[in-house]
Amino acid sequence: MNILGISAFYHESACCLMQEGRLTAAAAEERFTRVKHDARLPVHAFRFCLEAGGLGLPDLDAVAYYERPAKKLARQLWAGPPEGDAELAWLDPRQPERMIRERLGYDGPLLFFDHHRSHAASAFFFSGFADAALLTFDGVGEWATTAYGRADGGTLDLFEEVHFPHSLGLLYATLTAYLGFRVNNGEYKVMGLAPYGTPRYVDQVRALVHNGPAGQYTLAMAYFDFVRGRGMFTPALCDLFGAPPRSPGGPLDAFHCDVARSLQQVVEEMMLGKVRYLAGRVDSENLCLAGGVALNAVAIGRIAREGPFARLFVPPAPGDAGGCLGAAALAHTQLTGLRPPTAPLPDAFLGPRYATEDVATWLAATGLPAHNFRNKEAGLLEAVVDRLVQGQVVGWFHGAMEFGPRALGARSLLANPMDPGVRDRLNRLVKQREGFRPFAPSVLAAHAGDHFYLDHAAPFMLETCRVTSPLALPAITHIDGSARPQTVDPARQPRFAALLEAFYRRTGCPLLLNTSFNVRGEPIVCTPADALGCLARAGFEALVLEDFLIERASLPAGWEALVEAPPLPARSPFARPRSALEENLYTFV
Repeated sequence: MNILGISAFYHESACCLMQEGRLTAAAAEERFTRVKHDARLPVHAFRFCLEAGGLGLPDLDAVAYYERPAKKLARQLWAGPPEGDAELAWLDPRQPERMIRERLGYDGPLLFFDHHRSHAASAFFFSGFADAALLTFDGVGEWATTAYGRADGGTLDLFEEVHFPHSLGLLYATLTAYLGFRVNNGEYKVMGLAPYGTPRYVDQVRALVHNGPAGQYTLAMAYFDFVRGRGMFTPALCDLFGAPPRSPGGPLDAFHCDVARSLQQVVEEMMLGKVRYLAGRVDSENLCLAGGVALNAVAIGRIAREGPFARLFVPPAPGDAGGCLGAAALAHTQLTGLRPPTAPLPDAFLGPRYATEDVATWLAATGLPAHNFRNKEAGLLEAVVDRLVQGQVVGWFHGAMEFGPRALGARSLLANPMDPGVRDRLNRLVKQREGFRPFAPSVLAAHAGDHFYLDHAAPFMLETCRVTSPLALPAITHIDGSARPQTVDPARQPRFAALLEAFYRRTGCPLLLNTSFNVRGEPIVCTPADALGCLARAGFEALVLEDFLIERASLPAGWEALVEAPPLPARSPFARPRSALEENLYTFV
C-alpha cells in the first residue's frame, strides 16, 4: 500500500509518502524551489517522494489531499473577496484535483479529507498513543478554526468545532499585523518579543476574545477587518490600545513589547482553558495537538507542565505542511481498515540525503578546497569542536533533511552556547534578523534534566521550558530565563550526538546552540549547493558537508560570485496574483 499525501495552495505546500502504513519520506516544496513558504503544487517534493520510495506513478494506490476544496469555497464565498480585489479565478474548488491530474500526471484514486481532521491525524497516528484527546488550532481550514475530538485505535471523532471568523490563530495574526510584522510569517517574532514586555494590556486583549459555552469562543468583530477589508484590524483596535499601528521595519519600544506580552498571556490562558475543557470530555491521559497555533512553543510548554494530561504529542510539522501526513494516514486507514503502526514517529529526518561520494564528486567539480575526513569521523568532530570553542559558527549538513520548520541537526548552524557574543553576531551578520530573536539549544538526552526543567524527550524542539543549568548559557537563554530545547538521542542521531559528546568532553557542556541553516528570507538549505550558497551570503566561518570541512578563510578570492542565488521561478498560473494585501491581510485562499 503506497499512499502519497499532499498539502498545497495555502500556506506552505508539502508532500509525503506512506508505505505499508509507515512514513518513508516527506518534504516541503520550498526547500526545492527556494521560495520561502512556497504554496504552489509540490511538484519537486512529489518527485522526491516517489524517488525515495523507489516508485513510479502506477505504483501509487492513492493520493490523499489535506482538505476539502468545495467546503472551503463555501466559506470563501460567504466572506467574499477582500475589498478592492476583484480577481475571482482562485475561487475554483476543482483546482487541486485538476492540478494533481494535469501537472503530476496522476490518474488513480484521489481522496479528500477535512482540514482539521488532517491536522488531528498528523498528530495522533504518529504519536504512538493507543488513544488520545485531540485538539487543533489554526487560522482557518474550511470553516473550522478549532476542533476538539477523541481517538481510539483507527477511529477519530471530532465532536466540536469553532468556526470562522472566530479564531485564536487570527487573533494572533491580527496583533502581529498591528505590531508591524507580516501576517502568516511574523507570528513567531511576536512570541519572541513578548518576554521583553509586561502584560499591562491584558484587559484590552481580553476585550478582543470572549469565552462561550463548552469549547466555544468568539472574537469581538468590531475590532477586526480581515473578513472583507484591506487589513486585519479596524481603527477601533488602535483606539482600544491608544496608539497607531507600528510601521513595518519601524522602531520597537516598550509599548510594542507590552502588547506582545499581553497577547501571549491571553492566548496561553485560552489554550490552557480549552485543554482543560477537553480533558473533561475525553477519558484519556494523552493529548495530541496540531495546527499552526501549535507552533507557539511557549504555550505548548505551559500545556505540558500545567495541563491535565499526562502525555502530550505535537508532530514536527504541526502547521499546514504537516497536513499531508494526516491525509496520508487517514487514506491508509480508510483503504485498509487498519490504523498505521502504533510506534511513535522516531524522528523527522524524512527529506533528501546526499552520499559522501556524491558530495566528493561535486566538490571536485567546483575546485573549492576542503578537508577530507572520509572514514575519520573522530577527526572531523574534533576539528568542528576546535572551531566552536574558538567562537566560530559552523554550518552542519549531514544525513536526511528534517521535515518541519525546526533545524534538528541535519541542516543546522551551530555555535558555542556559553559564548556571550555569539547570539548578537548570529542575529546581525549570519541570520540577518532582529536582535530580540532567541536561539534554541540541542542537548544530549541523557543530560537534558541537568540543564532544563524538562522531564521528557523533546526531539522536535516544539516547547519552551526554564533553563536550570549550573552553566552560564547566554547564547540560548531568552530574556525570561527560558529556552526551546531539542533532546538528542544517540540511537537516532549518532553523528550529531557524537559531536555533542565531543563538545561535552572538551568543555563540560553537553549542548550546542542550534539554529536553522538559512539566512533571512530563504528556506532552510536542502542541497550541498544550497549550503555553499548560504556560506557565500552569510558570515559564518566553516561548513561541514557530510565528511568534508570547508573553511571560509581558505576559499579563493571571488568565489562568492560562483555561487549566485538562482532567479525565483515563475508563479503558477493557478496562483492568486500577489498584491499589497498579502503584506497586511491573512491569506484565506
